[in-house]
Amino acid sequence: MSKAPKRIRPKFLRTSVFFVHSKMLILELLTNPSKIMFKDYNQGLLNLFPSRLDENISDNSPVRMINQVVDELDISRLLSTYQGGGTSSYHPRMLLKVLFYAYLNNIYSCRKIEKVMQENIHYMWLSGSQYPSFSTINRFRSEHIKDCINSLFIQVVEMLVELGYVSLEVQYIDGTKIESVANKYTFVWKKSVAYYKGNLHKKIACILSRIEEGIADDNTVSEESPFVIDSNQLRERISKLNRENRSKSELRQLKELEEKHLPKLEEYETHLQIMGKRNSYSKTDNDATFMRMKEDAMNNGQTKPGYNLQIATANQYILNYGFYPLSTDTTTLASFLNLGYTRFGIMPETICADAGYGSEENYNMLETNHIKAYVKYNYFHQEQKRKFRENPFRQENLIYNKENDVYICPGGKAMSFLQEKTTTSDNGYKSTIRQYQAEDCSSCPLKEQCHKAKGNRIINVNEKLRYYKNKARELLTSEQGLMHRSKRPVEPEAVFGQMKFNKAYKRFRHRGFDKINMDFGMFAIAFNLLKMCRNKVKYVNLNKSTPFLLKIQLYIPVCSENKKQIKIVA
Repeated sequence: MSKAPKRIRPKFLRTSVFFVHSKMLILELLTNPSKIMFKDYNQGLLNLFPSRLDENISDNSPVRMINQVVDELDISRLLSTYQGGGTSSYHPRMLLKVLFYAYLNNIYSCRKIEKVMQENIHYMWLSGSQYPSFSTINRFRSEHIKDCINSLFIQVVEMLVELGYVSLEVQYIDGTKIESVANKYTFVWKKSVAYYKGNLHKKIACILSRIEEGIADDNTVSEESPFVIDSNQLRERISKLNRENRSKSELRQLKELEEKHLPKLEEYETHLQIMGKRNSYSKTDNDATFMRMKEDAMNNGQTKPGYNLQIATANQYILNYGFYPLSTDTTTLASFLNLGYTRFGIMPETICADAGYGSEENYNMLETNHIKAYVKYNYFHQEQKRKFRENPFRQENLIYNKENDVYICPGGKAMSFLQEKTTTSDNGYKSTIRQYQAEDCSSCPLKEQCHKAKGNRIINVNEKLRYYKNKARELLTSEQGLMHRSKRPVEPEAVFGQMKFNKAYKRFRHRGFDKINMDFGMFAIAFNLLKMCRNKVKYVNLNKSTPFLLKIQLYIPVCSENKKQIKIVA
């Protein structure tokens, strides 16, 4: 029996049938809509939260790492800041956990910390459902942590070293300026104070000479008076003056001296005493110095009160930090390395820094301490260019005749030794500079290209610095030097970028070295713990998705030399 032929419906008929069925389905949905279902919602439940607050906190959350790390810290020094008696205090471990986690989440205000402790389940779990006020948090931070933040920071860095995340042997050093909380118009300049104090000395000398000699002359100021006196000497001389049988003019001048000039002299002396070796300070933050900041909204080079922050990093972890009142980095290196030695008991084997640290003083200090220095100096990058190397008028390219101790200028004339002088840095380091002078430049056809001085050309040669530059050039251009130079921009520079832009830590909220040291110490600990938590999460994810041999090649936390255990220095 043969099959009936299959009936094929034309294409235009199939399309029309589809549209008919679609219209029927839409009409059915409009006439008989499905029942809408909602989840139960009742605010009167007995338990709005789970039985344990940490049930809704993931295992890889940074809050769990903060909790674990703080439980392992030695807080005996922190406990010693408490006094017995009175009501019970909040436990310092709880407050430490809350503060570290707040700094980790860019929350630095005590009022905001108090608010999130009442709203965020992470803070509720850390605090054990305790709710200290903002004044309690601020008092704990300013009075208790201030004296022991150094010990806490050391323990966290030591933990990172023992776990293999960082090494103290290789450090990348750089500095940045952070603005103070002080007003930018509260400046006191050293030159201005010295100038007005000199004028005041002349006025005091003029008045004293007239009163002591009994001369009632016009109130003129002697322009050539070498008179110098401090406030204690002036007060003593005023007390010895006999006020009897004085004219009204002399009594008026004596009153002016006692009520106007003496307080002003004391004010100037106070300004100079606060400044010390600095050139300025702020009236509302005496430890802050006026510096030029990179964040200049007006683009006019306006100075603002701030601090020079120096940090040492490895794998983008903060290993050491310090604050300095001077805007230049050159004079801070020796003190900064000594600070690290005080904290950890060892000096780094290798450091890498930019040209701001390349001075004879620093090179000499690093060589004395047997530290391999990948430190640039001025004109290092220019020296790599052919234009610099082939310029015969550059002092570095002049030919030196060691036997006769003369330099040969591009014109073929000898530059003989003139004199030797000594310069002293701000830290007291003395450098010897030898001067050489050309014989006669008046008739030289190359004078305009050679130099712009009116007389004969004089060059200053620092032979010791030249030796250190040659040594640094060999290190910087070696294979290891190229590796460190390529790594330096992504070490401290990346930390500064994270700190200022991602963590919004551009300006201090406290005044004085002690409090800003406490505040940044808290930030550095939170920064390191967050970095450690992210690296741990990356490693866990890598373990789940990567074969074992490939894991070893892709993820190595730190080099194999980081096995040393160092005793914590309190």
